[in-house]
Amino acid sequence: MAFMEKPPAGKVLLDDTVPLTAAIEASQSLQSHTEYIIRVQRGISVENSWQIVRRYSDFDLLNNSLQIAGLSLPLPPKKLIGNMDREFIAERQKGLQNYLNVITTNHVLSNCELVKKFLDPNNYSANYTEIALQQVSMFFRSEPKWEVVEPLKDIGWRIRKKYFLMKIKNQPKERLVLSWADLGPDKYLSDKDFQCLIKLLPSCLHPYIYRVTFATANESSALLIRMFNEKGTLKDLIYKAKPKDPFLKKYCNPKKIQGLELQQIKTYGRQILEVLKFLHDKGFPYGHLHASNVMLDGDTCRLLDLENSLLGLPSFYRSYFSQFRKINTLESVDVHCFGHLLYEMTYGRPPDSVPVDSFPPAPSMAVVAVLESTLSCEACKNGMPTVSRLLQMPLFSDVLLTTSEKPQFKIPTKLKEALRIAKECIEKRLIEEQKQIHQHRRLTRAQSHHGSEEERKKRKILARKKSKRSAVENSEEYSAKYSNSNNSGSGASSPLTSPSSPTPPSTAAALGLGKRCKEGKDVHITSTASASATSSSLASCEHRGAYTAPAPGCEWREPRGLTQLHPEFPKGNFEESRNL
Repeated sequence: MAFMEKPPAGKVLLDDTVPLTAAIEASQSLQSHTEYIIRVQRGISVENSWQIVRRYSDFDLLNNSLQIAGLSLPLPPKKLIGNMDREFIAERQKGLQNYLNVITTNHVLSNCELVKKFLDPNNYSANYTEIALQQVSMFFRSEPKWEVVEPLKDIGWRIRKKYFLMKIKNQPKERLVLSWADLGPDKYLSDKDFQCLIKLLPSCLHPYIYRVTFATANESSALLIRMFNEKGTLKDLIYKAKPKDPFLKKYCNPKKIQGLELQQIKTYGRQILEVLKFLHDKGFPYGHLHASNVMLDGDTCRLLDLENSLLGLPSFYRSYFSQFRKINTLESVDVHCFGHLLYEMTYGRPPDSVPVDSFPPAPSMAVVAVLESTLSCEACKNGMPTVSRLLQMPLFSDVLLTTSEKPQFKIPTKLKEALRIAKECIEKRLIEEQKQIHQHRRLTRAQSHHGSEEERKKRKILARKKSKRSAVENSEEYSAKYSNSNNSGSGASSPLTSPSSPTPPSTAAALGLGKRCKEGKDVHITSTASASATSSSLASCEHRGAYTAPAPGCEWREPRGLTQLHPEFPKGNFEESRNL
């Protein structure tokens, strides 16, 4: 088979769903323009970061390209005169940082090719549409009955997955869709098992699975053909969009936000849950449920892109459920993604953030009950219900499904075992990523708490208390030392108790006494002994607290206020001390 005779080696290890963050570190003014140095980071690892240099004109070009989304993005306005002033550059830098924050936190914009190329040109410099056309052309050499009508540019959100409108030469009025995609980081099947499972997909018959007409694969990519549906997907119905329009245009800023009728929510939800249960029972991993992967055929929902898990492609909602350690199996991923889908069907838009603290009014409290079990803080913290449990909830339990088509999907035992091992590997990578995010979040919280103003005040108070406690302990320790030394030096003789006896230097230091040099410098006697040692013998003083004769050129000085502090001590004591 000539399809991709010289493919690139292996799968793409880069996970395109890992969020990128960008921070402007500095700006540099050249002769005619200013450049902004931006630090871009992938995920939580500081080591996985790089610098890019962008001018304002680069931001303006990106913003013009993103206008197709219909969003009002906060790009700072142009300025022709005075655009090199320091104050203006500093203000513009703040505005550009805000612009980067907006586009990197918008779930749809942050995953689009335009933003990825702007922030990470090294990994997203290729022309993926051109590459896909080359591979599809190779495929047509061995399958001449197919013919490309036109490329369906950017109708999906994936950067490495491209779509083409097809037709069969002997049936020119029928339209089909060809999808081509690279293998992703979660592809763990062997090449042989992978190709066997891809070729099994056209044999999968289920009333709620959109049938695959043709499928083939090689070591690095896969190609599938399905019938083209003019009505589009469930997301097209919710957003009143045209299926052939680009993804950004269809879903970023809908003109009218309106959810579906309650009966539609109940019927479509029940159909989707039935097919998820079927796949789980078969041991076939899915993990890619969202409104764009549900095709509408009349009043029937049919699941799309079963091949994504075989190709190892990351999920559209991965950046959401990777934050919660209890969502760690593909079954729980499907249930969580169903919560997102139900929210869109109910309110006509995706949730602003997950977990959802409170839900707007819904057509029925039964809808809110299901949403709370899949998107609330408690659900994300404690884990997801099973698909069987959701089917038993009041919203879906009374829905009657009428279908005559019998499900058929025979998977050989050997391939079932290969699917089980691949599923465990996918879940293992997810668990490891969740663990790293959890550790990073704890460290960030600790650093934030440690650096808070309140915490700094607490540390200062504790430091003062510790310092005072240490000073008291040192004073008591030295007092004990001084007393022991005095007793051992004087033997059985009683200590001096006469009021006229000289004041020990330790007491003088404690009372604030000192000496002054003739040059005008103050020399103070320092001691940590307490005032309780004033009656001890001077002859047994240790070096630290013992009296030291004044240096040549120095004289005794009585500090101001001494008589007010200790009126019992006459000046003569100092003279006697000096003579000693």
